[in-house]
Amino acid sequence: MAAVGEWWRTVETERGRVRGVPAPAENATGVGRRLEGAHGAHGAGAGSPAGSPPVAAVPPVVAFRGIPYAASPTGALRFSPPRPHEGWTGVRDAARPGPAAPQGPSRLEGVMGARTPDWDEDGCLTLNVWSPADAADGTGRPVLLWLHGGGFTSGSGGWDWYDGARLAALGNLVVVTANYRLGPLGHLFLPDAGVHNLGLQDQAAALRWVHGNIAAFGGDPARITVGGQSAGAYSALCLAVAPQTRTLVRRVVAQSGPWGLPPQDPAAAAQNTADFLRLAGVPDKAAVSGNEAAALRELRALPVERLLSAYARLAADRARPGRVAPPLYPVLGGATLPVSPQQAVSQGDLGSTGLLIGTVRDEMTAFLAFDEQARRFTRDDVLKVMREESGGDFRSGGRDAAADAYDDLARLRPDAPPVGLLSEAATGWMFRDGTIRIAEQRAVQGTPAYVYRFDRAPEGDDGTLGATHCAELPFLFNTFDAYPESPMLGRTTTEDHLLAQTLGSALTTFATTGTPNGPGLANWRPYLGGPASEVMYFG
Repeated sequence: MAAVGEWWRTVETERGRVRGVPAPAENATGVGRRLEGAHGAHGAGAGSPAGSPPVAAVPPVVAFRGIPYAASPTGALRFSPPRPHEGWTGVRDAARPGPAAPQGPSRLEGVMGARTPDWDEDGCLTLNVWSPADAADGTGRPVLLWLHGGGFTSGSGGWDWYDGARLAALGNLVVVTANYRLGPLGHLFLPDAGVHNLGLQDQAAALRWVHGNIAAFGGDPARITVGGQSAGAYSALCLAVAPQTRTLVRRVVAQSGPWGLPPQDPAAAAQNTADFLRLAGVPDKAAVSGNEAAALRELRALPVERLLSAYARLAADRARPGRVAPPLYPVLGGATLPVSPQQAVSQGDLGSTGLLIGTVRDEMTAFLAFDEQARRFTRDDVLKVMREESGGDFRSGGRDAAADAYDDLARLRPDAPPVGLLSEAATGWMFRDGTIRIAEQRAVQGTPAYVYRFDRAPEGDDGTLGATHCAELPFLFNTFDAYPESPMLGRTTTEDHLLAQTLGSALTTFATTGTPNGPGLANWRPYLGGPASEVMYFG
């Protein structure tokens, strides 16, 4: 490693040398690394952060973007497990992120804001590293590998939404984001041809790359926290419990994981794959069991745009108000997902790995608030969705559990329309209830988790969105400037910047020490179960 201040010009990885670039890490309000001795009011309700961490000038951060962790999944490598990158000669410029994995528009564009398409199958398996510029001092920093959400269908670790510079500076740690294959390219199911959970395999390959290379960037490979939001939270927990990767993970941060979504069972995945193949125009003889090798040959010859078009048609056919599950997502079985992550936690597979887990208050409004069909729902429509989409939560012998739950919510929120009551119920069965079950299991196992809820809603919100799915992301990464027209964020204030400071400080402190407590932060107690269980509220 070169001298402090110069080391980032040439960093040696297993496959070649890379050159980083200084990254701006100070936001418009000057929020930066914590110092002891300052305080400020923040949060809401019992268990809220009592003060905001003090701030100082942000130390320099160096970014290394678009580093390949695997070979391009093109040609014969399309629908193949990730392969090592062939390497390069000279010094690779790492100033720009690699392309996103192929994908269509996100179903949450109306909530988060639209993205300009930037995908390319060639070169999409890359990651991005942000290190404090003084990371060459010989003291290995903790590492946060963070996985984006997007329903296993969209997203990119290279987007400015997830720029890790400010988080790296705030916590004096190394932040890594990664791309992985999505939709049909990541989750088609042709097991006889070796096509099974390729997206999860990509994530495992990224984790192994981090473990093997991060010391060169000033990180400590023995202190890797794997985190993520939504599908990324689900994936992070999968990595932490899977036999092949669990020893590489020290801690987990799981934001808004869809724990009410079980992995696809193989039979359903096979049917969804067969339907996709027909929509893609793969000949019938190749779209049936026993001809998977033929299907694979056909698929590798098709333009990727045709695969995305077929997937969009399949998703439209499967779409229902209140349904979060995409048509193709991780399938139960194999080394990457031998049991569901929820079951793995319940049987003790998380071991002593630390866990910080939570939700936003109004998760499901992101999926329902702008759905015209859902906005016209009556009570009977909502009851039908509750019975069909809740995974059995409202099927109770002899009682109409769905009607009872609906009427209870209606008494609590007499002014809410039916779609609002559906949002509340679905937030429970898809996100909140599973979060609490996981926390309760960890408490029983003697390794309690830290549980939070994010409550900040956009200014002037009438309850349509509230604190919706993804709402905490601009605060975690302090990237308000990357969401110029996002309804979920709206206009930001000084209080919002302080909230970002508090949330980021808690998470990075957890990644560093295993507890989200530190100077200027409230006393966040672990979740021990029972009526007095601690939940930290942000916003």
